[in-house]
Amino acid sequence: MKFKFCLLISFCMATAAMHPMAAQQKGQYMPGQFGLNAGILPSPGLTYENMEINYDTSTLNNSSGTAVPLKPNLSLWVIENWLIYVPNTKFLGGNLGFIVIVPTIANGSVDLSQLNLSGSTWGFSDTWVQPFTLGWHLKRADILVGDAFFCPTGRYTPGALNNTGTGYFGNHLITGTTFYLTKNKGTSVNLFTDWEAHGQRQGTNGTYKTPGQAFTDEWGFGQVLPLSKDMSKLVQLGVIGYDQWQVTNNGGTTSTTLPDGTVIVRPASILPRYSVHAVGGQGNFILPKKNILLFFKYEHEYSSYAHTLGNTLVFGGSWTLKIPKV
Repeated sequence: MKFKFCLLISFCMATAAMHPMAAQQKGQYMPGQFGLNAGILPSPGLTYENMEINYDTSTLNNSSGTAVPLKPNLSLWVIENWLIYVPNTKFLGGNLGFIVIVPTIANGSVDLSQLNLSGSTWGFSDTWVQPFTLGWHLKRADILVGDAFFCPTGRYTPGALNNTGTGYFGNHLITGTTFYLTKNKGTSVNLFTDWEAHGQRQGTNGTYKTPGQAFTDEWGFGQVLPLSKDMSKLVQLGVIGYDQWQVTNNGGTTSTTLPDGTVIVRPASILPRYSVHAVGGQGNFILPKKNILLFFKYEHEYSSYAHTLGNTLVFGGSWTLKIPKV
């Protein structure tokens, strides 16, 4: 009897490793959203930014970084609408910022809890609310810090294949730094970080899991080039990349249903931690006098563990209605 039970547990664990189509593969924060100009808070006023994100993959690596036989079929699209308000006041020598990303529309869950999308799952996703941001514009650097909440407003049902939300709250501590290597601020190095902690999510078969905390960094090296003598048209080109790690174990429990209907409930802490690393490029077209920025980014994931291996494409633009100086 003990031998049969051990075989059942071993088979269950192997099945979970081979069939990760309903297991979380990443954090709530989607890498690729920053890169160049990571530490720059917009000028005082109201900024609207539209950002389209596509994550495409057909490879899933195990905890050793080797592709598993089963292939995901994922082309995740997320459409974000950013509203950024920066009042014309100072606090601790910097500018305050208030940010909300709403509505966010997606065809799947941003934490990759399902890896096969039918293309018919579009709906409202979770909402990013950032009630505190503080940014400093220094002589040779721009720096920001902030705290945000990831609110589970998207569609979520345990085990469903059409979820567009993660089903749990998240808290995100973020930083951004842009350091200028030249006096005219044309050449810059950039770093963005996000440390996220998560609340509890309901799973199948009465289980509850608290996803492990995750850390993300996005880096970039950029150069601004003038397209007109009066500097009214600029292009910015650069090399960018990102890294994301799960830094703590999962809490709670998770379940696996075997082909014969047997349900195995296990501690979620036995699931392997994920990580992923990517590099790519970014191009910006800037109209400084009109406060308009258009951007395009592409990043290829060259390494991952207990995570998919794919490509991230990001494009969009922003416009700022500035508060007149008095």
